[in-house]
Amino acid sequence: MDSRILSAEHARESGVETQWEQSNADWWDWYLSLASDEDALTELVEVDPPPEPACALSVDELREELATPYDLAAEDGERFRAEGYIKLPGVLSEGALALGRAEVEALAATGDGPGRSGFLSLDMMWQGESEVLRLFALSPRLGRLAADLLGVADARIYHDNVLSKTPGCGRTPWHFDAHHFPIASKEIVTSWIPLQAIPAPMGPLAFAAGKETWKVADEVDFNTKDTSYDRGVAEAFKAAEVRVDDSPFALGEVSFHHAWCFHYARGNATTRPRQVMATTYFADGARLVDSPTMVSGDFEKFLPGARPGEVIDTPLNPVVSR
Repeated sequence: MDSRILSAEHARESGVETQWEQSNADWWDWYLSLASDEDALTELVEVDPPPEPACALSVDELREELATPYDLAAEDGERFRAEGYIKLPGVLSEGALALGRAEVEALAATGDGPGRSGFLSLDMMWQGESEVLRLFALSPRLGRLAADLLGVADARIYHDNVLSKTPGCGRTPWHFDAHHFPIASKEIVTSWIPLQAIPAPMGPLAFAAGKETWKVADEVDFNTKDTSYDRGVAEAFKAAEVRVDDSPFALGEVSFHHAWCFHYARGNATTRPRQVMATTYFADGARLVDSPTMVSGDFEKFLPGARPGEVIDTPLNPVVSR
């Protein structure tokens, strides 16, 4: 690991008890440095750009689409609760994805740019100037899906993300999101929206199937300075014959994964960036944990004014399921 990634205090400490002190880009540079190089990239695969939609959407048409409920079947909810994740087809149209993709491409070209790792993560985009990104983040269609999959009355937004892995960007290590979220609830879920189809070489998000699968890796010690956690989790899953779903994503397919669902992604071994929007939701009524840690990142940016142990109800965490 490049020692410059961590602050002096974090470099001295071996645990995660202190809060993160640096930027979100620094956090991602640190976190991707914890990934093993077992999937080291050697040659990039040429892929075609996403097709232009047959019918372009206006912003008003996008708003209507993102407010229209998705027909979630009862068995979909049952599968999510059994497996800890689900991939749903046809959640978004080609036109909606094209609008989102144009916004992300503009951000990737003119924003802060990816860090040393080649991974660009921009959050709280719904607070910015883009009406398109705001509509995605606050979408009742996606928020209702989150609430229904969790089996709760309503869901609030924790934060949204624009995520772009540049060509050649490496592996995202095995992790589960509950490790990062300073929310005292198990009812947390993240939507992962690819803005293009994601073939295998591009590094689709991969899930360890099974609601209780996290227990398989419960004894693996987290290390802030090397790849031992990523390797240890992979070895534990292999020994337990855990099924890992690393299948490609079709255009319009969206995944939802529970905060206790382990997941990872291989590096982007293609000539095009892997562009994604993601939004995390939590059950209305959840509380902030008593003691946030460094793996929670810059959480005060997402939960401004929330107090440890108290119900989260800030202007930046509105209900988005209705």
